[in-house]
Amino acid sequence: MKIEPLHDDFGARVLDLDLTGTLTPELIEAVHAAVDEYSVLLFPGQNMNDDAQMLVTQALGEPEEGHVAFGRTGEIAYVGTVGNVIDAHTKRGEDDPHTISLKGNNLWHSDSSFRRVPSYVSILHAYEVPDEGGQTEFASQRAAYGRLTLDKQAEIDGLHVLHDYVFSRSKAAPVDDNHAASLPPIEQRLVRANPRNGRPNYYVGSHARSIIGWTGIDSRRLIDELNEFATLPEHVWAQQWRPGDTVMWDNRCILHRGTGYDADRYRRYLRQTRVRGAGPTLDEEPFHRNAV
Repeated sequence: MKIEPLHDDFGARVLDLDLTGTLTPELIEAVHAAVDEYSVLLFPGQNMNDDAQMLVTQALGEPEEGHVAFGRTGEIAYVGTVGNVIDAHTKRGEDDPHTISLKGNNLWHSDSSFRRVPSYVSILHAYEVPDEGGQTEFASQRAAYGRLTLDKQAEIDGLHVLHDYVFSRSKAAPVDDNHAASLPPIEQRLVRANPRNGRPNYYVGSHARSIIGWTGIDSRRLIDELNEFATLPEHVWAQQWRPGDTVMWDNRCILHRGTGYDADRYRRYLRQTRVRGAGPTLDEEPFHRNAV
């Protein structure tokens, strides 16, 4: 397994590793370690399919069911489509309600931060990509925390924040009533620490609605400040998708977003799975700077 850094803050290209091959315990442990160290892993040239992607997902932990179908109808599905492809001959255009709802993915977010047990990692594999647009951008809340002043770190270390899917995604499109009812706002720690190496990060994104115990104005001022600070252009890395690329990222500390594309002109077909986190963030050990 050969690793090449992608960005000064985070990210690595992983070569000489076939995710569809034999997943030994040693290999899976090496992937976990790489996730903890680099946060975003790009595995190019993977001959993936849904079954193989599910095997990788299960090897890394407990698969997380998709919240949209589950919330609307109760259906449990672990592999979901990111893009506009319906089948080999049909795609959704710009005016399709599904395409419009997916534009919420163009906001900086961490997958499933609005769930009581948020995601550990997401795994996204590309099959068809547009000629223009459709990149996925990433930014590290761990690196951003490290750039904060000591006073700002001390200010946020013990705070809790409400994450609310409906607050976030209704900016892009209405949220189905059943879906909204299945996802009430969830309290999360604002600062988390990696359990393997103790490195801290803050945990916000577009789903972060308000700070527990703060006024709405002060809450939004802080959350917006932290989101903007983490996603300054010089701290962002963009994945220029090619068919066969598999990207895995650590939702505990990484923000990501789609950049948009012309769904009337192009087809985009990626498949995503997620691994459930270890537990609620409120059950995690609080971060103590003197322990690092």
